Amino acid sequence: MRRLATALWRTTLTRHLLVTGLGLLVLVLVVESVDDFRAVQLTEMAYLATAAGGLTVLTGLNGQISLGHGALMAIGAYTAALLLPDDSVFPLAVVILAATAVTTAVGVLIGAAAARLRGPYLAGATLALAVAVPGIALHFRDTLGGEQGLRLRVPDAPGWVLDTAFFITGHDLTPSKYIAYVAWLTLVVVLLLLANLGRSRVGRRWRAVRDDEVAAELAGVDVARYRIYAAVVGSAMIGLTGGLFAYSLGFISPVTYGFAQVDVQVLIIVAFGGLGTLLGPVVGAAAFGFLDRALSDSGQLREAYYGAFVIAIFLFLRRGVIPFVVGLFDRLSALRRDQRMEGTAPGRAER
Repeated sequence: MRRLATALWRTTLTRHLLVTGLGLLVLVLVVESVDDFRAVQLTEMAYLATAAGGLTVLTGLNGQISLGHGALMAIGAYTAALLLPDDSVFPLAVVILAATAVTTAVGVLIGAAAARLRGPYLAGATLALAVAVPGIALHFRDTLGGEQGLRLRVPDAPGWVLDTAFFITGHDLTPSKYIAYVAWLTLVVVLLLLANLGRSRVGRRWRAVRDDEVAAELAGVDVARYRIYAAVVGSAMIGLTGGLFAYSLGFISPVTYGFAQVDVQVLIIVAFGGLGTLLGPVVGAAAFGFLDRALSDSGQLREAYYGAFVIAIFLFLRRGVIPFVVGLFDRLSALRRDQRMEGTAPGRAER
């Protein structure tokens, strides 16, 4: 029995599934212990972390500099808004899948650009996308609502979800907590997929391209193809976030997904949590939520405080919190190992 348990734990997929199950249990305990206001804050944290997970694929694993994730979120959100009017007959799952599919198609175009552009040129191309998408919404105001935006019909929780929640918790599921469950379940699934994808051959080749393109190409890696793969996967995750975020808000406008509102926030989250790590987006989203509430009364100095926070990150935590903590544990483990080796040395034992 012990050998079976050890073998299962050594299997990557099984280990990730066990951690996911534990995460879902913690999710239920946390959501059920807070009120509706805190549930809304948890929802925002989950969506920001999911968007940061998409940026982790693009920049952290593959080394692509992207500044257009706000535009990708807007594309997913507007797709969901067009499919969820007041008289919509589409279920939520179909709408979210459609939003993800449309954003994935845009990701193919970004990947084609990423296969040909490098560094600041790719950043400029994605920044152009971030600038262009709000203008499209303003130009086609009859369809996309212009500055006034669009309102979505927020679907109610299915009956089986309400029954299951009542059976597990013993009380009715409120709309705010239902949205929080949807957001966090999406985040958990995304992290599970990223964890397995990062340990796969595709993930290893992404990191090879990130670390040294020339060496990766000499080793037989098709650099252009894997850049496209990363752009498609990252764009799909960000578009999924946009559709779910619009669903939780019930409203969408060009301002909602502006560069300062989304792109800068996600960059702060990724930089603080740790670029290329799975827990980094979650830690960064939690820290950003706390910082955003602490600076809510700062007025015009709010952006200045954000800038100072980012500068402090790059000065003292250049790799982010998670790599710093992991490195600290590694150094402590190495120190203990050296102390044990010194304690068992023959000269020391004779003395």
